[in-house]
Parts: sequence; structure tokens; C-alpha cells
Amino acid sequence: MSLVVRNLSDQLIELVRDRILSGRVPTDAPIRQDALAAELGVSKIPLREALARLEEEGLLRSQANRGYFVRTMNSDEAKEVFNLRMKIEPDVIALAARKATEEDHLLARRMLDTLYQVTEEGGEGVGAFNRAFHLALIRPCGQTLTTNILERLHILSERYVRKHLEPLGRDEQANEEHRKMLDRWMGRDEEGIARLAMLHIQRTIDDLTLQLDAES
Repeated sequence: MSLVVRNLSDQLIELVRDRILSGRVPTDAPIRQDALAAELGVSKIPLREALARLEEEGLLRSQANRGYFVRTMNSDEAKEVFNLRMKIEPDVIALAARKATEEDHLLARRMLDTLYQVTEEGGEGVGAFNRAFHLALIRPCGQTLTTNILERLHILSERYVRKHLEPLGRDEQANEEHRKMLDRWMGRDEEGIARLAMLHIQRTIDDLTLQLDAES
């Protein structure tokens, strides 16, 4: 696979980020930059720049003379990320519910339908479409800086969301919560959607803490 020169840096960041978030890059081995650069058809210089950006995002860590590694998931980081979301996201979703257009409603419905389909098929992409659904509820708020912050938090959340959905039946439970959230959001019930968003995030962090602590 080769990449178009235009926006090469952004394309590399997205490609490597997707591999990390999907779990295709192991946490216990350094990223093989030579092999990855050859696979993507790029030189190591733009690849190193992309890896440095992903370290700034909080997905990678660098180690002297060993290169870049995917950051290990842990309950402390999960609590920090999801608690930050809980402080910001419910009010922002409520504002977005007030401002959302019919086009925004159609997009959010399409994202949830796709999430249901991917979940039923048991394929890859559940984490990515979970993120896309949540961001579809957030972006109509019209607050660019806040949206950018939440987008970054959702990127950091995605690996944890995949972990949270591992136990049998939890993906169906999460999608039922998503359906109820969408109904309140499309109904412009600001108080209701803020409350459901808070509960949804809180349940996720409670379950994750138990999972990650049990494995540590």
C-alpha cells in the first residue's frame, strides 16, 4: 500500500492510530519502523514524525535506544480519561441536542445503525463506530475548542471501550444505552440526555476499573 504525497503526515497519523486503537500493534514490543515504513511506502522521516505526534496524543511512549511502544492500559489512566469526559461531555451533548439540525439527526441515526450492524457481525470497528456515534452527538454544539478536547479524549477512550465490551452481552447493553441516549437527544430533552450521558460514562468506568484491576 502506498500513500498520496498530499497530506502525508495526516494520513500516516490516521493509519498508525487506527492500528493502535484496533489492537493490531502489540504493547510489549517496539514498533518496527523499518518494516512499517516499507509497508506504507514512505521513508522513516515522516513516519517518525507521525509516531512523535501519536506520543503527544498519549497513545505511544518512547524509550531511549528502543523506539516507540504502545502505552499499556491501566485503571488510573482509564479513570482520568473517563472522569474528564464525565465533567465535560454531558453538558456539551445537551447543548448539541438544542442546536442539532435534521441533518445532524440523520447522521447520528446512521452512526448508531452502523454500530448495531458492526456489533451484530462481531467484526472489527466497534470501537471506532462507538467513537463516531458519540462525536455525532457532540459536534452540533458549535464549540470548536471543547469539541477538539472531547475528540482527543474519545481517541484515548477507544482502546478502553474495546476492553469494556469484551465480556459477553456488554456490547448489547451499551447499544441499548446508546439508543436511549439518541432518543432523548433527538427529542431535544437536554436534561434527560445529560443525565443518560453521565450514567453511560459512569457505568463504563466502573466496569473498566474492575476489569483492569483484576488483570493487574
